Amino acid sequence: MEKLYLAGGCFWCIGDYFLMQDGVEDVNCGYSGGEEKDVTYYDVKRQKTGHRESVEIIYDPKVISIERLLDLFYYYVDVLDEDGQGIDRGHSYSLALYYQNEREKELFLKKNQEVEKELKQKSKVAIEKFKFFIIAEEEHQHYSFKNEEAFLKELEESGREEHLALKKK
Repeated sequence: MEKLYLAGGCFWCIGDYFLMQDGVEDVNCGYSGGEEKDVTYYDVKRQKTGHRESVEIIYDPKVISIERLLDLFYYYVDVLDEDGQGIDRGHSYSLALYYQNEREKELFLKKNQEVEKELKQKSKVAIEKFKFFIIAEEEHQHYSFKNEEAFLKELEESGREEHLALKKK
């Protein structure tokens, strides 16, 4: 198994989207990008820590490639929005890919450049060195399965509900 760390706006929305993919074994919601190692959901949501809501994707590279995961990420987010995603605003909801090694860094930069060329605009996806990942509180893990009604409302308000129909493409 390998791990991929990224921030794609609300971790509820993006985490369970990836969990639906064949080859993804688990997804943990949490926080990355900041310096503090002891933060809460409310600290991050209030833009007090420099962290982003992020996910840790645990996947089998024999079943799903990191390139495919990147394709799904870029499809699912609005790469031109530098201040969040959908109704979720602020740095903690901004986009980032966290590389763990030079191979990932090169892949992330290449994919970002391809997207910029296609869109003829600059992507707002930050590509940053992975520092650490803080797992979020239990109530945020697999949120869509625990709180389906609230999750569907969040998904609709965020404008991402149409992506679920394409979950395995």
